[in-house]
Amino acid sequence: MTEQAKVPAIRFAGFTDPWEQRKLGEVAPLQRGFDLPVNQMTPGPYPVVMSNGIGGWHSKYMVKGPGVVTGRSGTIGSLHYIEQNFWPHNTSLWVTSFNGNEPRFIYWLYASIGLERFGSGSGVPTLNRNDVHDLRVGFPCDVAEQRRIGTFFSRLDSLITLHQRKYDKLVVFKKSMLEKMFPKDGESVPEIRFAGFTDPWEQRKFVDFVEASGIRNKDNLQLESYSVSNDRGFVPQDEQFENGGTMRDADKTAYWIVEPGSFAYNPARINVGSIGYQSTRKNVIVSSLYEVLKTDRSCDDRFLWHWFKSSLFTKQIEMLQEGGVRLYFFFDKLQKSEIWMPNVDEQRIIGQQFDQLDSLITLHQRKLELLRNIKKSLLDRMFV
Repeated sequence: MTEQAKVPAIRFAGFTDPWEQRKLGEVAPLQRGFDLPVNQMTPGPYPVVMSNGIGGWHSKYMVKGPGVVTGRSGTIGSLHYIEQNFWPHNTSLWVTSFNGNEPRFIYWLYASIGLERFGSGSGVPTLNRNDVHDLRVGFPCDVAEQRRIGTFFSRLDSLITLHQRKYDKLVVFKKSMLEKMFPKDGESVPEIRFAGFTDPWEQRKFVDFVEASGIRNKDNLQLESYSVSNDRGFVPQDEQFENGGTMRDADKTAYWIVEPGSFAYNPARINVGSIGYQSTRKNVIVSSLYEVLKTDRSCDDRFLWHWFKSSLFTKQIEMLQEGGVRLYFFFDKLQKSEIWMPNVDEQRIIGQQFDQLDSLITLHQRKLELLRNIKKSLLDRMFV
């Protein structure tokens, strides 16, 4: 923002007056919170606001709301808008003196400046409020414009919270379905089944339907190198590691060639979900540290993929992994693992349903990321 144009890049229609430049301490000064030992906190209706949010409820309050609270030590940059009377803990700083300005606007003004950059200290970071107070900020003198901005961002935040809740509910729902659509320990059929399927499930060992499928890259083919991450599965090494990490210059003749329709996992990190499914249309290569495998036609890969993400597979790993300080789950241990499986048609439908649920979860995740990016951009462009 230039000195000549003391207005934000984006503005609501009908407001044309230039914004004023004032020190933040003159507009809405931060004050230090009050001590309240946990053993002296008596249950009541008033929130005790600490550095990272509401840490309890007390029978007394120290300041009247509304107020803006941020972390003084520990969690720097965390902001909270408190509508009611509250007790600001001594790990926090608070504002209730708004000098005639709109409280919600002041909250979003503080959100726009990035308080974490004013933290100091090599141990537990501390917010230096004097540095914050000296910061010159722009704000509209017209309280109506302040109110429009405050209301707009509060509604945007509510929309983000709504999508966050939807996303969280879907994640919990998927976890529940993984437990109900695969047989529990000691049972041969799941709690929930699709209509039309009545045949009993069969307990099988992996040795009956999987085989090691990695092919050594002995001719040093210049195929794209991949890694397997805990959350995304197969990922190009250039994405997983900056500039490919040390893997870029490694000898690739010992790498495994992985064909489409194969699984690969890290035997030292499978307990934290380091497994992937190769769904590209090309051959790729992975480190020789990985185990690479394929299934036969009696197994639907998408069914198996979601079983791998269930607690049932985790229990198999815990029973069969080996090692000392670091535990490993090599391919021979996977072959000894057991799984209850229906016929391929039922497997396919289960896999498809979980794929659709994953797509819905990803959709809400992307909406969340988009809304957060919009909010971040608007905080930059709607304040001076």
